[in-house]
Amino acid sequence: MNISGVLVRARPDRHAEVLAALRGISGTTIHQSEATTGSIVVTLEDGEGYSVEDSLLQLHLVDGIADASLVYQYSDDSLSKEALA
Repeated sequence: MNISGVLVRARPDRHAEVLAALRGISGTTIHQSEATTGSIVVTLEDGEGYSVEDSLLQLHLVDGIADASLVYQYSDDSLSKEALA
């Protein structure tokens, strides 16, 4: 299991477009968003057929994102989603 927290800074004039693009990236959950500053807090999580690394690479390719900073990372190979349910 891998989970990463990312602070995304989008151009405020592209905020809605960036949110839509982020929703299309597998494993991405949007937790908070502020349109006036362009700040978006997301988590990335491994899933069936994709990894946090894949999602992070896709995130960096989204047009309108000025910066994306990894602020938290957790990894535990002994835990699975099924074990946590």
